[in-house]
Amino acid sequence: MRITINQIREMKQKGEKITMLTAYDYSTAKIVDEAGIPLILVGDSLGMVVLGYESTIPVTIEDMLHHTKAVVRGTKTAMVIGDMPFMTYHLSVEQALKNAARFIQEAGAQAIKLEGGITVAEKVRRLVECGIPVMGHIGLTPQSVLQFGGHRAQGKTPEAAIKILEDAKALEQAGAFSIVLETVPAPLATLITQKISIPTIGIGAGIGCDGQVQVINDILGSFTDFVPKHAKQYAKISDITRQAVTDYYNEVKAGSFPTDKQSLFIDEAVLAELK
Repeated sequence: MRITINQIREMKQKGEKITMLTAYDYSTAKIVDEAGIPLILVGDSLGMVVLGYESTIPVTIEDMLHHTKAVVRGTKTAMVIGDMPFMTYHLSVEQALKNAARFIQEAGAQAIKLEGGITVAEKVRRLVECGIPVMGHIGLTPQSVLQFGGHRAQGKTPEAAIKILEDAKALEQAGAFSIVLETVPAPLATLITQKISIPTIGIGAGIGCDGQVQVINDILGSFTDFVPKHAKQYAKISDITRQAVTDYYNEVKAGSFPTDKQSLFIDEAVLAELK
């Protein structure tokens, strides 16, 4: 059985920390699921770490559906959350409903995530009324990076902090089952966590959140363009991969790969007849 939104809410009530990771393909999702991670986000961060874009903005809904389907196929227990990309829910409630439904109906996701607070609250309300679980996302919202002038921390002034708190309350009232808080001051994230009844999932928002999310490529060290300040590298897969590829290259060039162990053979009599 898959994790449900009720179980996620109960984790907050019990004071149990919530762990979320991103995944973008079948094999990675399978590993994350088997490790017991309850929430897997198919994030539009795939635009940078998988597709090589400079931001999340070029990511299309077809990109997201393609990768969400793969992650769903690789999981049995985790709740899979599809990230709605840029301008797929901004135009109207109808647009939001249509595209969110594709994540649930076509891709098999159990929930969707979208960015924004008060400005998207009505859309969140309608999605929830139609049976689609919604995870909110406030603070640094990468789809607004052009407006922010880069990936800058949010909520550092009193006015900005009040706005983020109001956004969180608006999402809670609209029916979101949880909220991602990205790159906001830790004391503010802790305050928001205390003031709302739904779980907060932090990324660069300190230890006071109900849970944490990281991009799996960051914690594995497989994405080498840069390491976000909020990320901890638990491995350096890029170094291991680079060495393996180099070893393979050298062995092929030297004629030492493949060996008999990696080769197939037929009966000598059969071979003789072919000659």
